[in-house]
This record gives sequence, C-alpha cells and structure tokens, in this order.
Amino acid sequence: MKKLLIIKSLLFSLLLLACCKGEKGADQKEELKADLPAEESDHETHTNPGTTSLTAGQIKSIGVEMGLIEEKELTAALKANGTLKVPNQNRATVNTLYNGVIQTLRIQPGENVKKGQIIATLANPDFMRLQEEYVAVNDRIELAELEYNRQKELSAGNAGALKNFQTAATEMKTLRTRINTLTQQIRLMGINPSKISSGKLVSVLSVKSPISGVVSSVTAQIGSYVDLTSPIAEIVDNSQLHLDLFVYEKDLPKIRNNQIIHFTLTNAPGKEYDARIFSLGSSFEGESKAVSVHAKVMGNKTGLIDGMNITAAVSLEKATVPAVPTDAVVNYQGQDYIFIAAAPHDQSKKDEEIEVQEITFEKIPVAKGTTDIGYTEITLLKPIPKNARVVVKGAFFVLAKMTNSGGEHEH
Repeated sequence: MKKLLIIKSLLFSLLLLACCKGEKGADQKEELKADLPAEESDHETHTNPGTTSLTAGQIKSIGVEMGLIEEKELTAALKANGTLKVPNQNRATVNTLYNGVIQTLRIQPGENVKKGQIIATLANPDFMRLQEEYVAVNDRIELAELEYNRQKELSAGNAGALKNFQTAATEMKTLRTRINTLTQQIRLMGINPSKISSGKLVSVLSVKSPISGVVSSVTAQIGSYVDLTSPIAEIVDNSQLHLDLFVYEKDLPKIRNNQIIHFTLTNAPGKEYDARIFSLGSSFEGESKAVSVHAKVMGNKTGLIDGMNITAAVSLEKATVPAVPTDAVVNYQGQDYIFIAAAPHDQSKKDEEIEVQEITFEKIPVAKGTTDIGYTEITLLKPIPKNARVVVKGAFFVLAKMTNSGGEHEH
C-alpha cells in the first residue's frame, strides 16, 4: 500500500512539471511575438489572394510603370468581318473574237498592264481571207460607181433602159453594205482597214488588254488553240477595291453612309487601312441575318488583293470616358482586371535601400468598353481610392507574379 502511494505521488509531480513548462513556453512565444514588428506579426496571420508585392528592383527590371485613370475622348466602334472585292466593271477576262493559235504571250501573273497594251498574238490563215475579200470588194465598188454614173446619164437622156440603171444602183448599194461590214470586222481584229487597201495583209492578230490593272491569271500558253470560249488571261484593277462588310441586323441602325472603317487583314494584322461606307445592302446575305455594307478603300492599297478576309471596326460616336492604356487591362479566368499600387511599406528608407523596398499591388475587377488610340474604356467593379496609381505598363508580369505565388505575399 505504501509503494502505491509513492508511485502516485511521483506521477503527479511529473504531470505538474510538464504543465508548468508548457505554460512557460506559451508565455515565451507570446512575448517573442509581441517583440516582432507589427508588419511581420500581421504577415503570419494575414494573406490576401488579390494582392502581390514586388521590390523596387523587380519593378525596374520588368519595366513596370504606373499612372492614373484618365478621362479620354474615345470613338466607339462596331466590330465586323468582311472581304475585299473588285467591282465587276474593274475586272476583265481577256478573250479573242477570232479562233487561232497563240503565237506569243507577253504577260505573266502579277504583272501590271495598261489599257490597249498587247498581251498576246494570235495566228490563223483565215485572217487573210477576210482581208482579201475586203480588198476585192473595195475594187469592185470603184467599178460599180463608174457603171452607176454611166447608166444614170444614159437614163437621163433616154439613151439607156431604166432597168440597167436600177441594176447598177442595186449593185453599188450591195457592195457598199458589204464593204462597211468587212471594215467593222477588220477593225474588231485590231487591223486598220486603210493599211490593207494597198495589199499589205496581216496574218497575225494582236490581243490587247481591255483595262489597266494587274494580271491575276494566265490560262493560255504558246501553241494552244483559243476561241470565243477560251479565256487567255484575267486582269484586275485594284485601284477601285471595295470592302464588303457583313453587319448583323441588330447593329444595322448604327451604320450610315460616309462612316469611316478601320480594318486589318485577318491573316496579317500588323497594318491598318481605312475605307468609307458608300452603300448599305437592302437584303440579307443567304440564310444569315447579316446585311452587306459596301465601302471604298482609301489611301494606299499596296498589299491588298481581291478576295482577302478582313477584320474591321466601324467608327461610331465620340465620348469622354474613364480609360487606361490598353496594356493596363489583363484577363484572368474570364474576368478583366487592372492593378493599383499601395504606398511602399517604408517611405523612410534611404536611396541605397530602395532596391529592397516593396510595393503591394491589388487587382481590381473592371468591365471593358471602347478601345481607341491605344486606350480602353473601363468601368470599375470595385471602389478604389481617389487618384490611385494604376499599373499602365507591365500589368501582365504583375499578374504572373500574383498567380505564381498563389496570391500570397512573399517577403
């Protein structure tokens, strides 16, 4: 019984000693925590998933710049897609009115040609027969005129039969009709009738360009046989290039003549071009609810080709709105944000300590509006302090720092 009492006493003493040590450790921990700077103490218990911090050195190395939300006069724009087209009156398919074999080709795709320029020559022995008939009929007309005049004098003096005079008149009229027909046919061949009157017949016809422009395709080749149904080449005049824009029914009331369109090529968005609306379609395109809007391309058209797809912005009206540089807005998980900067943790640090000074950035949700002249209209979805500094350059890197650090401060 005495041994049992001794054991119980020892166990109680050990338990009492352990409790005293635990309370002393807890007190020491509280004392140490009380000795820490307020900032460090708070950091142990406070995290904000919408903030991140960068040192002045990091800010300088990644090129972060800050500014203010500005009031900017921006032009609202309607986004649309379309294609470049050349009107039919500014494109030509080159054909020949006469059958023949291509003897020479003087053009190639991409080459500029002028109206009336010889682009090919065509050979056919039948060309000679038409010219021979022209010469023969022309000679017969001279004789017919002499006979007509002679029969006219005889008929006037009752020395000749009236029937002979009428026959001479009919013959001369028939020959003149035929010579006029042959003259027009020869001119269509590109031959001057006055040059063959002396017997200089042409065996090779010249095929000329009907318009000025750029050769878009050449379908014939030397030695190939062509006729009315066989095109030799196609020429396009890009100087009258038009833009066909497709605007949906709900946006049609916003469109009017003389509005300016800024557009870029869908596959080469680096350069911007301008066009002016001159006509609005009056029917829907196919089964879609889109209406074709026609605009004339203005200025330099270098690099633009018929059939290219474009992305356009139709200028609507101007308005003064709160805006930031477009690069200041970043998108994260489907929401647009800007970053505002809090004051540095310690404004009293010396210049030599600036490299370790930190600035905290907070992301602020916004709704984007009009984008123009490098600025984007924003609507704040969360209140911010007046004259808050906004990250206007390098916002993407701030977002990367925040997401990579899990949204916590990294001191």
